[in-house]
Amino acid sequence: MKPSELRELSLEELKDRETELAQELFNLRFQRAANQLEDKMKIGLTKREIARVKTIIHEIERSAGK
Repeated sequence: MKPSELRELSLEELKDRETELAQELFNLRFQRAANQLEDKMKIGLTKREIARVKTIIHEIERSAGK
């Protein structure tokens, strides 16, 4: 998801998205440990997506605090 698309979501939706991505990352790591992971780049992409979501959540929380 692009950052512009993420900025259109509400804070609750972003937190839900972060939870979903964390679960997906857990599953990917589990697959890697069991040598069942086919696309190894998916782990890095998921981590990057989590970072994007966390950054936007932080921006929203900072702007709400002012």
